[in-house]
Amino acid sequence: MRLNFKVSGMRKSSFETRIKWTYVKTLQSIGRLVDFIGLGAFLRAHQNRRWVHWLYSLTAIHDVDRMIALDVPWWTYAAIDKVDQFLSNHKGARVFEYGSGASTVWLSKRALSVTSVEHDNGWYKILESRLIDRKNIDLMLRPPKSVHTQMPIVSKKSGYADLDFTDYLYAVKDGGQPYDLIIIDGRIRSDCLRVAIQHLSKNGMIVFDNSARDRYQSAIQRSGGLIDCQKGFVPSLPYRDETTLITFPKGQS
Repeated sequence: MRLNFKVSGMRKSSFETRIKWTYVKTLQSIGRLVDFIGLGAFLRAHQNRRWVHWLYSLTAIHDVDRMIALDVPWWTYAAIDKVDQFLSNHKGARVFEYGSGASTVWLSKRALSVTSVEHDNGWYKILESRLIDRKNIDLMLRPPKSVHTQMPIVSKKSGYADLDFTDYLYAVKDGGQPYDLIIIDGRIRSDCLRVAIQHLSKNGMIVFDNSARDRYQSAIQRSGGLIDCQKGFVPSLPYRDETTLITFPKGQS
């Protein structure tokens, strides 16, 4: 999950961007102040209480180091709990992740291996330096290329229409064997869901983040899986969101 605030009634613009980043910088400054006066240590000591954890996490917005320290992905808390339980029940799980971040570290603490593919070179470099000591993480860079085929895989996100994400989409094939858990939290999510189903183990689970977005709903409904929608608050975000868990208890669709 990347920074994606909702500012109702406004089109995407430099003005909206300034509002978002003003919010981010303000919360980060509050976080530094909270830590400086010693309140941060108190909050961390009581972060087993979900509301305390969420409140403190607001100061970690768009700060990968603080999010890693908080030991949470950017999914809804309800989804985090269910995935945590899933991994507890599936020792030695192999995980694949579209879109890397604090979740990559969180997953590595609970799974045998994590393979994560990233499309953005700058974000890849930031994370690479944080993952040096995590030997069970394979972080891959698959940047989009200029469209050069008749059937490119393109993102519907603004600014990506001329880029082909085919290499990113099929990075899941590199691992060979099926994955027990596949996270979809990056670009071209509908396409990723279609391909992920083909590489999911028999009793596996797919985590589809930000699933409330209209452009994702038809792909989720077409998946043929058992849909478990988890709504609620998300670490570091000031609004409620939705993460959907998809399983195929009777076999692949």
